[in-house]
Amino acid sequence: MRGEVLGVERRRRWDDEVKLAVVSAVGVDGATVTQVAQRHEVTRQQIYAWRHELKRKGLWSPDAGALFLPAGMVPAMELSMMEAPAPAAAPVAWVELRLAKGRMLRFESRIDEAVLSGLIRAVEAA
Repeated sequence: MRGEVLGVERRRRWDDEVKLAVVSAVGVDGATVTQVAQRHEVTRQQIYAWRHELKRKGLWSPDAGALFLPAGMVPAMELSMMEAPAPAAAPVAWVELRLAKGRMLRFESRIDEAVLSGLIRAVEAA
């Protein structure tokens, strides 16, 4: 295999802001790591290395750009008074709540609101 030297290449320097923009572009509008790497003329491995470096520096997290929507509960007084059907064996739904600092809380959907609030406060205080 023969190679040709076409010119003098210099090593490019990338600021953390540029690295963060490139790493964050993965997944936007379905863009893959390969597509982002080609668009910015870097290798896929470089993007993975930048991701690792930015995580280590605390500048990037996998949840960056995640959209959190408020989840509210209707007070019992606002519910219409209907006769409830006989309780059937309702399937238990598990809810996963991601908190600050990468913490996660899993609980049943039938959990009492006061108990859930106490759990969230305890986990965030830990």
